[in-house]
Amino acid sequence: MLGLIPVDWPAPKNVQAATTSRIGGVSRAPFDSFNLADHVGDHPAAVLANRELLLEELALPAEPLWLKQVHGTRIVMFDGPQVESPEADASVSAEPNRVCAVLTADCLPVLFCNRTGSRVAAAHAGWRGLAAGVLEATVAQMAVAPDEIMAWLGPAIGPQAFEVGEDVRAAFVDNDADSSAAFETTGDDRWLADIYRLARQRLARVGVTAVYGGDRCTVSEAGMFYSWRSDGNTGRMASLVWLAS
Repeated sequence: MLGLIPVDWPAPKNVQAATTSRIGGVSRAPFDSFNLADHVGDHPAAVLANRELLLEELALPAEPLWLKQVHGTRIVMFDGPQVESPEADASVSAEPNRVCAVLTADCLPVLFCNRTGSRVAAAHAGWRGLAAGVLEATVAQMAVAPDEIMAWLGPAIGPQAFEVGEDVRAAFVDNDADSSAAFETTGDDRWLADIYRLARQRLARVGVTAVYGGDRCTVSEAGMFYSWRSDGNTGRMASLVWLAS
């Protein structure tokens, strides 16, 4: 049995979504046990077995679109034939049975849908991508009115664990002074950053205010989640969303 995290949002019935934990797979330490990433050094057979478990447990209509994530702002439309591991940090689909997915282990996964259930998207928002505008770019690519979009913030590093330097704070505050509210000083030009608050601020600025989730911490919940900051060489969770046919 996989340790799935409920995606608690008022999405239309045809919108299906899930986020995995590190629980329930076959990978051995340090990837124990439900690692879904094939680029972190885990045994390829274990990753394949875990992905097959994912397909079975969620009754997925197809293999997810696994992106080559680069902390950028490129968004791919996942309609038509599947491209093998495109280099991007988000995918959008308007077709049934296209499973958009992102992999994370401290970075913020964000799932999107619109209220009529005709568009879905999944975005990977590390601090670099978040500051560069990956969420805004995803909303634009969905091509629907922002007030018709809802978003769910999946498990990421929490505000009491995400200590950053002045360079990270400046990447946000230099472009938006209101971002300063998401940083708490710890002294010596070090700050605790609230990635959830930063995401909500950036979504609100483009008109997306129906935002849910954002209450987990991949660092403090070590038995449930992978954390790159805590463990370095570790696995990845997946956050997925699709339109059921």
